[in-house]
Amino acid sequence: MEPLCAVFRRRLKELGQKYTPERAQILDTIIKLDDIFEADQLQEELRKADFRVSKATVYRTLKLLQEAGIIQQVLVDSEQANYQLAYGRRPRDLLIRVDTQEIISIDAPELIELRDRICRERGLEPQGHRFQIFAVKKG
Repeated sequence: MEPLCAVFRRRLKELGQKYTPERAQILDTIIKLDDIFEADQLQEELRKADFRVSKATVYRTLKLLQEAGIIQQVLVDSEQANYQLAYGRRPRDLLIRVDTQEIISIDAPELIELRDRICRERGLEPQGHRFQIFAVKKG
């Protein structure tokens, strides 16, 4: 599998943009986080590592990383965008507690089988999937 920095560099080149040290550090920090994160959390991690990156640069880079298929947005609520590393990974299916905002990874390999069967029946090749359950405690 191609390294993430190479995938990102190629996407930036297609757009006529540069792979700057700030963008490289943002990608590296996301890889180290290896979990669901918010833009503010990412910026805080960058600050802790003594990298000064503007909020605008963080948000622009997140958008570029999404377009490159390296990260994907995770829908938790309408108030805050969350992201997770996606490129080259098995899809991470989620159970989201709407009442507590807790995000729980679930392992459901049958979803991959279902995705693959649906695509195969239509002559398509799956590129990934996203499965999220939104729930609250009963009672």
